[in-house]
Amino acid sequence: MPTRILGIESSCDETAAAVVVDGRDILSSVVSSQLDIHRKYGGVVPELASRAHLRQIVPVVREALLQAGLDFADIDAVGVTQGPGLVGSLLVGVTYGKVLATELGKPLVPVNHLEGHVHAVFLEAHLGGKTPELPAICLIVSGGHTLLYHVEAAAGNGNAAMRGFQFRRLGGTRDDAAGEAYDKVARLLALGYPGGPIIDQIAGKVAASGAEFKEKDALSFGPVKIKGNPYDFSFSGIKTAVLYYVRAHPEFVAEIETRKKAFQEGLRKASELLPLCSPRTLSMIAKFQSAVVRDLVTRTLEAVEETGARTVLVSGGVAANSELRDRFALRASPKGVRVFFPSRALSTDNAAMIAAAAYPHLLAGHFAPDDLNAEPNLRLA
Repeated sequence: MPTRILGIESSCDETAAAVVVDGRDILSSVVSSQLDIHRKYGGVVPELASRAHLRQIVPVVREALLQAGLDFADIDAVGVTQGPGLVGSLLVGVTYGKVLATELGKPLVPVNHLEGHVHAVFLEAHLGGKTPELPAICLIVSGGHTLLYHVEAAAGNGNAAMRGFQFRRLGGTRDDAAGEAYDKVARLLALGYPGGPIIDQIAGKVAASGAEFKEKDALSFGPVKIKGNPYDFSFSGIKTAVLYYVRAHPEFVAEIETRKKAFQEGLRKASELLPLCSPRTLSMIAKFQSAVVRDLVTRTLEAVEETGARTVLVSGGVAANSELRDRFALRASPKGVRVFFPSRALSTDNAAMIAAAAYPHLLAGHFAPDDLNAEPNLRLA
């Protein structure tokens, strides 16, 4: 008999629910975004996020069941994100999941959000009829996380969806996550929120045009140097370099104010913002993205070489970045390394990955205790 798991995700600013069968087949996936709520603040406001989750969780879950063609009674288990994330946001999902599972008399399975991102890669691969080879190096990169793991299949029989994974942490960011750096630079330059997609779009258009800003004082970024663990990341320096460069050139002030006014008038697309960016700004945006992507790819492939893995898994919101995908393909393919990404819909926070991650834990009998609570700093390894 197929096992249908209702997944619930509320770790940050997206309320999501999904139904996944046997950890592999997505029957439905519904995501309610809070971008319009947080955009004017340039980042997620935790109190507003938790209130939005309270308003959305019931209709989102009902919509997920409706799209799957199921009733509550048809669900075999409930999987819910326990952490990491914002404590108020997590509590909404955990509390709702506990009440729902109790009322239905179904098992409740707590899930690590980061583990969910790994399963997102396998969900996408399954849709394409592929199975990533393990062991693998996994890069989880988003607004809240930049982490590097060595991933192996857990002991047991069956495919990875049934067995789950074992993780060994190789490194992580010492300061800002990559996505956080994108957001801060975008806020500094008045490019809007979230910063990742708009910077990626602008950088892509700059690259496609072949334009290059060649003034002698143009901003440039060297490789990030870190003492100690070679698989740790640091993006605070790159972000600060942009800040100091802007401060050193007063002509940016009027340009930034023009873009702020444009946002007030509703102009938010890359095509609308491009005419409001000077060549110096466009060059800075493209070079910022290139520096972040270079560091992510370089450290990940260095881990591949040291461990002997032949597979890279990339997940999290920044995995949707087009230059990151292109750079991995360019540098990994000649080495015989296969790189797997989720679709853009599965890269960002969603509940399908939570339901998929819950499946091997359900099979192993890893159910939530009665006193299950949110763990905002929950570690994967």
